[in-house]
Amino acid sequence: MHAQPGVRARPHTPVAEQAEQAAPNRRLPASTFRSRHSALSELQRDTWERLWPKLGVSVIPEPAGSSGEPLDTEAWFGRRAPLVLEIGCGNGASTLAMAQDEPDIDVIAVEIYRRGLAQLLSAIEREQVGNIRLIRGNGIDVLEQLIAPDSLTGVRVFFPDPWPKARHHKRRFLQPATVDLIADRLLPGGVLHAATDHPGYAEHIAAVGDEAGGADPRLVRVEPGTESLPISVVRPTTKYETKAQEAGNDVTELIWKRR
Repeated sequence: MHAQPGVRARPHTPVAEQAEQAAPNRRLPASTFRSRHSALSELQRDTWERLWPKLGVSVIPEPAGSSGEPLDTEAWFGRRAPLVLEIGCGNGASTLAMAQDEPDIDVIAVEIYRRGLAQLLSAIEREQVGNIRLIRGNGIDVLEQLIAPDSLTGVRVFFPDPWPKARHHKRRFLQPATVDLIADRLLPGGVLHAATDHPGYAEHIAAVGDEAGGADPRLVRVEPGTESLPISVVRPTTKYETKAQEAGNDVTELIWKRR
């Protein structure tokens, strides 16, 4: 991991090795991704060079079973506030809008593609938003290495890659072991909010998240609008979502709360 200056770390006990020993069929998907080579514009490069040292952290995967050092987010944000992790933020359109609507909540946006993070950095500067930080890396590596247990008020996973071919389903991010890991990182009362426009992936997410399907018993499904939650579950409609709706793909929202 490339350390963020001034951000101290707290020790924690990783759960991945324990989970595999207890349930070898609940393995985390591989922390790999498909490469995209998208050059940054001159303006984006300038913004990256100025803001990334303060607002960004890059994750280098550590050997399996190594402990890692969770971020001291209070030092990073300069305050104590409820913390939300958004995994796969894309260009950050939803991240920015939701952070603006909830200024009392700190948001860490995770993305593996540099261009998307550069676009979000530019928007943060343009809109003068102070409650967003960024991590470049794989979501599983971030959860395992940088996030302490019982520390998150929310985890957001919006429109993850559905990997539609059956032989690729094992690559889907939201698997039973991943949901177990997320539940471990959530505070009691914390929220897991997922959204997808792929019907097959929606069924898969529901199965791995619901206790009836053998999921982590600490999570209970919540229907949107039926009870008060510590974070908003109202998302802005992005260009991607608009295109999906125009193509006839309905969006499914799936929400769980940790007991």
